[in-house]
Amino acid sequence: IHQLTKAIEDRLVAGISLIILSPVMALIALGVKLSSPGPVFYRQERVSWNGLTFSMLKFRSMPVDAERDKGAQWATSGDERPTPFGRFLRRTSLDELPQLINVLKGDMSIVGPRPERPVFIEEFKTEIPDYMQKHLVKAGITGWAQVNGWRGDTDLKTRIEYDIYYIEHWSIMLDIKIMAMTLIKGMIHKNAY
Repeated sequence: IHQLTKAIEDRLVAGISLIILSPVMALIALGVKLSSPGPVFYRQERVSWNGLTFSMLKFRSMPVDAERDKGAQWATSGDERPTPFGRFLRRTSLDELPQLINVLKGDMSIVGPRPERPVFIEEFKTEIPDYMQKHLVKAGITGWAQVNGWRGDTDLKTRIEYDIYYIEHWSIMLDIKIMAMTLIKGMIHKNAY
């Protein structure tokens, strides 16, 4: 019952959001194309529910070859890889909007723990004892940790505690609260790079 309710909630919210936000997304796509050569979207392998990997979509915020020299890196304050327009997208979290398509495809939920790249999971699961519990549910575009200020370059252990709280206390009302907090607080956050 919980999975069915969550699936209906996800598809409904993602579908309506895509319809409403499609003009904004078209403008962002134009901005990405005009600001640097390369594709509009960036696809990155992420891990979600039960350890399944999927190709997460984002608006491209960096040059195409941003990780060529140093490989996968955690985004931090002062990160010079994003383009100027990409920096704006990341700061406002507008680069995340294409993940609504991931939700419609069933890869993600609207609300849930944020997905990580496989390379980081290998490191985190040895450093944080309960880390893998976040994969008991689908990854989300927004989550309990994020709306409480734990995103980006913040304490990972605390983020996991918030993710586990969400998993253990899930309800449709908690999802509505998180979505409302996301809209009220906006996606802008000091820890978004």
